[in-house]
Amino acid sequence: MQSEDKFALLIIGLPIAGLLYSGLGIALMVNSSTVRHYPLISGGIFVLIPFLTAVFLWTRASAKAYKK
Repeated sequence: MQSEDKFALLIIGLPIAGLLYSGLGIALMVNSSTVRHYPLISGGIFVLIPFLTAVFLWTRASAKAYKK
């Protein structure tokens, strides 16, 4: 995959993925009584998933950069 294709995928794909993730969270809040009953735990999990994904990707990219 070329650099321009990766950049275009990032620019187009990241906002769409964010919208889908937010929609999933809202749908879970509307339909699941467990999520509504434990808002701090479910909100914490909802926030931690993208944060941990970003940490993983950032660390992996940094390791590749320092490896060269």
